Amino acid sequence: MKFKLLIGMCVVAGALAPGLASATNGYLSHGYGVKAQGMAGVGIGLPQDALAAATNPAGMVLVGDRIDFGAVWFRPTRGAVVGGNDLSGNGVSDFLIPEFGYNRALNEWSSLGVSVYANGGMNTEYAASPFGSGKGGVDLAQLFIAPTYAIKFADKHALGISLNFAYQRFKADGLQGFAGMSSQPSKLTNNGYDSSTGWGVRIGWTGQLTPALTVGATWQSLTRMGKLDKYAGLFAEQGGFDIPANYGVGLSYRFNDETTLAADVQTIQYSGVASVSNPMISSSPLGSDDGPGFGWRDMTVLKLAVSHQYDSGLVLRAGYSHGRQPIPSNETQFNVLAPGAIEDHVTLGATWTLANKSELSVSYMHALKNTVTGSGATAGFNLHMYEDSLGIAYGWKL
Repeated sequence: MKFKLLIGMCVVAGALAPGLASATNGYLSHGYGVKAQGMAGVGIGLPQDALAAATNPAGMVLVGDRIDFGAVWFRPTRGAVVGGNDLSGNGVSDFLIPEFGYNRALNEWSSLGVSVYANGGMNTEYAASPFGSGKGGVDLAQLFIAPTYAIKFADKHALGISLNFAYQRFKADGLQGFAGMSSQPSKLTNNGYDSSTGWGVRIGWTGQLTPALTVGATWQSLTRMGKLDKYAGLFAEQGGFDIPANYGVGLSYRFNDETTLAADVQTIQYSGVASVSNPMISSSPLGSDDGPGFGWRDMTVLKLAVSHQYDSGLVLRAGYSHGRQPIPSNETQFNVLAPGAIEDHVTLGATWTLANKSELSVSYMHALKNTVTGSGATAGFNLHMYEDSLGIAYGWKL
């Protein structure tokens, strides 16, 4: 019966994948799990629920037997000014992002679980395409299902590994103006949705160095995805769109019985994905191995947070993160389609322990407005974005 419940929750979360969108740290989420999202995404050295594997799989063996599920309402406000004209009409502005986690101890020193979460995405829809006719924009959504094994050793240390099974779907409209640059113009734009799957791994470690100090480290491999064949004339490597590797370190410090301070540093390696990192100005056509891309650089994010046990039934959280956005000022033209310009997030969160010992958690995130002003060959193409999200989750120990 419990196995059927687990499979059912995964299926429901997967079915909601078409509604996903996220564009915070580039196009990856600022955090995974409502509790972590209330702390600016901090979690490498501070596991809190069965979504821990999305940040550091070692944390799963530390959270115990539990189920967590929730949803985040996400509202990005994004746009561009092209040649002095403010492009309005960004299509869908509200997205529902599901999450689910399950973890079970195999014995006193190991656990097996699964985390289901939105890795990230990007969505724009302009009423009048700046690059062709009709509406213009893109829609990218990515979902991870991560079965995870974790083990404790030497009493105060843990290791974990997740197999990351990924699904993504994508469409582009209104890009007819780039037909002359494409190796396959029929596979450039207005072909509806295409999807692909792939897999990678995430590994992690945590260690309690003192009674108050816990540290952690994590690394996620490049997730190699199948080709988006309908867009083989748009993305480099004949429709390639892998998910970038990332790595990070974190710590949590129990200042006293009530208050914990925590911090993470994460680096996202966008440079490892040709369709994302290749520069727009290229002698090769769109869709070729060295074809034009979005010109994104790697992004390093610093996250700082605090958690405070207000009383026996209430935990309060807050956080702040900062990272230089990945779009160079001379790459803004193509990025009208993907204005991932966010640099700063502020967050709040709380968890109530209910009478039946289950937990109700909420989080709020505001990503401060940021503008990228075009320069050089892309002068006149200016991007802007700010965001809000509100999450709610319910979890309990088994």
